[in-house]
Formats: sequence, C-alpha cells, structure tokens
Amino acid sequence: MAETIINGVKVPFVPVGSPIGTPNRLPVDLPEAQSFQKLFDKELQSVKFSKHAQQRLDSRNITLNEIDKTKIENAVSMAEKKGSQDSLVLLRDMAFIVNIKNRTVVTAMVKESMNQNVFTNIDSAVVAD
Repeated sequence: MAETIINGVKVPFVPVGSPIGTPNRLPVDLPEAQSFQKLFDKELQSVKFSKHAQQRLDSRNITLNEIDKTKIENAVSMAEKKGSQDSLVLLRDMAFIVNIKNRTVVTAMVKESMNQNVFTNIDSAVVAD
C-alpha cells in the first residue's frame, strides 16, 4: 500500500470512492421549489443593502417588511430593463438610491431627512408604490 506524507506525517492511502461492500448512495431528489438553482436564482434577484444603507435604515428608524422589499425588487427589475445604472426608488415617504447592476441599495432616507430634496449621480427614478 502506498503512503502519503502530509505535513511530514505518513498517512495510509485512502482510495477514492466507497469502500468495498458498502452500497453507493443515490442522489437525493428535491422538489423543484427547493432546488439549488431556484434558491440561487432567487438570491441573485434579491436586493441587498450596503453597510452604509443598513446604518441609514437603523439610524432613521426605517423598517421594511417583505412587501416593501418586494416592491423595491420590482422597481429595480423595471429600472434594469430600461438600462439604468443608478436609480432613485421612491416608496411612500422613503427614498432609496440603488446601484442597479449590483442590485444594492447604497443609501436610504425618509422624507424628514431629505432636507434639500436634491439627488445626484442617478440616471433614473422609479416610483415603487
């Protein structure tokens, strides 16, 4: 039997595959809704929040429920279809600047913190209501 040396220690060779006499395990079939591809695609489509945006949400006491997040995701998808790069997403009395390519909210604000109401470095605006 051949020996393998790992970090100066001799270890016996272990064959690849299952040992003789043990049954091979069959692949597990998952329902379509739980498939890796579905979960992966869903994760890619979800909107993320940058550290800065998360700090803004916390400091401004902005709480988003699943419906709000879905509306933001839909707005991002619409802006993406139009070729936008950085978009202002308006949702009720809140505003979010979103990098469309990365699907990432880079900042968030409520009406009270929109002191001058000027938004720069955006190429589109989407009303998410």
